[in-house]
Amino acid sequence: MKNFRIFLILFIIFTFFQNTCQAAGFWHRSESLGNEIPQEEYPDSKDVEPRIDTGEESVVIKGGVENTIDVTLEECLKFALGNNPRIQAAMQDVFAADARIRQAWSSYFPQFGWQTGYTRIRQLQLSDVFRRNLVFNYFVLGQISASQMLYDFGVTQNQVTIRKLDSQGYRITLTGTVNEVICDVKTAYYNLQYAIEAKRVAEDAVARYAAFYDQAKAFYQAGIRPKVDVTIAEVNLSNAKLTLIQAENSVDIAMAKLSNVIGLPYSNKYKVAEHMRFEPCDITLEGAIKVAQDSRPEFQLAEVKVEEAKQNVKLVKKSYFPQLSIEGQFQVGGRSPASNYGYNFGGYLNFPTINGMLIKNEIKEAKALHSKEQANAINTKNNIYYEVQEAFYSLTEKKNKIPVATLGVKQAKENYDLSFGRYKVGVGDPIELKDAQVQYQNAMLTYFQTMNEYNTARATLEKAIGKNIASGEVELQSDKTKKNKIKNKSNKNS
Repeated sequence: MKNFRIFLILFIIFTFFQNTCQAAGFWHRSESLGNEIPQEEYPDSKDVEPRIDTGEESVVIKGGVENTIDVTLEECLKFALGNNPRIQAAMQDVFAADARIRQAWSSYFPQFGWQTGYTRIRQLQLSDVFRRNLVFNYFVLGQISASQMLYDFGVTQNQVTIRKLDSQGYRITLTGTVNEVICDVKTAYYNLQYAIEAKRVAEDAVARYAAFYDQAKAFYQAGIRPKVDVTIAEVNLSNAKLTLIQAENSVDIAMAKLSNVIGLPYSNKYKVAEHMRFEPCDITLEGAIKVAQDSRPEFQLAEVKVEEAKQNVKLVKKSYFPQLSIEGQFQVGGRSPASNYGYNFGGYLNFPTINGMLIKNEIKEAKALHSKEQANAINTKNNIYYEVQEAFYSLTEKKNKIPVATLGVKQAKENYDLSFGRYKVGVGDPIELKDAQVQYQNAMLTYFQTMNEYNTARATLEKAIGKNIASGEVELQSDKTKKNKIKNKSNKNS
């Protein structure tokens, strides 16, 4: 009896609370749940956009990429070779080094001089001797002097050799700069390709979330699904469009980076005419190292610096050597501007002022610098060998990841199709469908990222060996395998 009274009191309280909420508009009857959909609350999928409420009106946020002209990687490389300021600066270093070679050769060319003037002299010694002031006026209407170095025992030749090696080093540095710019352009180009593919994935996600939204809305109107499905679908679609705006902005940033690397930062926006593609690269590690020894600029530059230091040792040792030259002068002047003339000429063997302590330590310094360059050359070769190994193994890793990423896209696509099919027939739920869509989107991004990493690793390997990898230029592993198969087959037949 006591339990019945408690139950009756609770039932009266619940009925009173329900009637009060219905009167206030906070409680919907259970029979109306899922059967009514206000059109102003849930618009069409094309109207689901990120918005900013400014008070008077709602401003739709949209992104966009302007496309003007189509460009390819080859065209970008051509633009960079002609406009990149780093290449221009390296070229000017080469021109300056060539001019320094001619400066060194100038010691073998004659030197001319011209002088004119007036001198008034009062000599103190003569004034004391003759007990009166003696003043002399001396005019030089013109004095022409000429000198010619005949032989300096190889000093000029050593200086010219050092300047030539210096010029060769700048030319090698120019080649290295070109290789670095090419690698930077390729990396920026591949990043732009990835950004464009990521934008396409985002556009595809928006289309799929829009289909999900329309399906959930249709189910809701038919009373099959609750309102929460429509809300989830609307949130997913809005987030997907935000992601699309971010992807479009990433394309703009990647395009600006590529334009800056090319050397045309103020150029108009353009459209990439090529899609991401896989280019086989089966070069062996031994082949890559061999190519690097022949083509890598830093490898050659290290040897040039060693030879330059060696020539500098020879030059310092010649500090004791004299210089054989001839000189001549012709003068017009005297007490009046043209009262007399004179001349002199002769040959001379000029010995330098010798400081034995200084020259001895200069020779020691030059030898130490030569040993230093030898050690630096060994270190450079070791670093190049490691860099080639690192780039080769990285390229191998990226190449092996591509089939796995491709399989992941295929599996994620099948999972999404099954999930969306289940949802269309009313069996699946929105959370399962969203998870499948996220997995499919991530799988596509992973695939394109893997392709981008492979292409970037290929460009890095090309920079490491100092040469573009193309069929016929280096021995590919596939060709080597074919040769071995043919050789084994011929051995079996014999």
